[in-house]
Amino acid sequence: MEHKPIYYSEYLQLDKILNAQAPESSKAGIRADDEMLFIIIHQSYELWFKQIMHEVNIAREVFRQPQISDNSPELMNVVHRLRRVTLILQMLVDKMDIIETMTPLDFLDFRDLLRPASGFQSIQFKQLEAALGLKFEQRFGQNYYTSQLNEGDINRVKDSEKEISLLELVNNWLERMPFFDHSSWQQVDNEHQSEHPFWQQYKDIYFSTLQPEERQNDVGFNMMFMNDKEYPAERRLSPRANRHALFIMLYRDYPLLQLPYELIGVLLDIDALMGQWRSRHLNMVKRMIGSRIGTGGSTGAGYLKSAMDSHFIYKEFAELTSYLIQRNKLPELDDSLKQKLMFSN
Repeated sequence: MEHKPIYYSEYLQLDKILNAQAPESSKAGIRADDEMLFIIIHQSYELWFKQIMHEVNIAREVFRQPQISDNSPELMNVVHRLRRVTLILQMLVDKMDIIETMTPLDFLDFRDLLRPASGFQSIQFKQLEAALGLKFEQRFGQNYYTSQLNEGDINRVKDSEKEISLLELVNNWLERMPFFDHSSWQQVDNEHQSEHPFWQQYKDIYFSTLQPEERQNDVGFNMMFMNDKEYPAERRLSPRANRHALFIMLYRDYPLLQLPYELIGVLLDIDALMGQWRSRHLNMVKRMIGSRIGTGGSTGAGYLKSAMDSHFIYKEFAELTSYLIQRNKLPELDDSLKQKLMFSN
C-alpha cells in the first residue's frame, strides 16, 4: 500500500489545536489580555500529562511480565522512560515562571468567569497519580477530590485506581529478586527470608553504628526488615521488597545492580519533582488569590498545602536510607553471589 504524503499541519492537526482557545472574557465582551496565556498554559500541561502517562504505561507493561532480566534492554528502557518523565516534570515546574508573569489583577479580570471550573478537575492528573501508586486511602480530602467531577470522569478515575500501579509492580519485581536463594550462599540455616544469615549479620553491624540518640532506629529496622507477620498493613512496600531494595542500595556498585539502583533513584526523583510542582502551584495560588476559595470550591491554598504534604508516593524508598551503613562495614558476599552480580562473559 502506497504511503500518503504527510503535510506538517495535517499531521499535527494544528487546525484543532490552534483553534482550541476560546476565552470566556471574549464571549462576555470583557478585556482580559492574560486569559489566552492561562488557557494555553493549562492546555500544554494536559498534553504533557498525556505524554507522562504514555511513558508510565510503557514501564508498567514491562513490569507486568512474570520475569525481567536485570541485564536486559527492557529494564534499561524502563529507566530511560522514567528519566524522560523527570525531565518533563522539571519543565512543568519551570513553566510556573511563565504563568507567574500574570499578576493577581490580571487574573481577576477573568477569574469569576471560570466558576466552577478548576484545575482540580484535571482527570489526567488524578489518573497519573493513581498510575504512579497514590491510593484512594492515602489521598487528602477523599470526600472532595471527585465531588466536582461529572459521572463519566468519576468512573474514569475509579477505573484508573483499580489498575495495578507502578509502585505495586515495582514491589512485586523487588520481591522476585533471586539473590537470597540457597544457591547464592554457602550457609543458610532457615529458608525464611527474614532469618537469612546475611540479615542477621547486617542487623548486628547496623545496630553497632547507631549513636545513642538513634537507638530507636532498631525498632524501625525490625519492623521494616525482620517482622513479616506484624508488618503495618498501610505500608506499600513489603518487608521482602524492603530488604531487596536496601540490598540494591548497599551493593549498587556491582554491575547487575546498577540499573535497579537507577530505577529506585528515578522513582524518588519523580516524587521530588511532583512535590516541587505542588509547592510551586501552592505558592502561585497564595500569590494570586491569597486566602480566597478556589474556583472549584476548595479551600484553595489550604487544600493544596495538605495535599502537598501527604501525596508523596515513593517515600518508603527514601526511608530506607536511614538503614544504610558505610561501605567498609558491609558484609562480605559469597563468591557465588558475587559472580551472579557481574555481567556474563
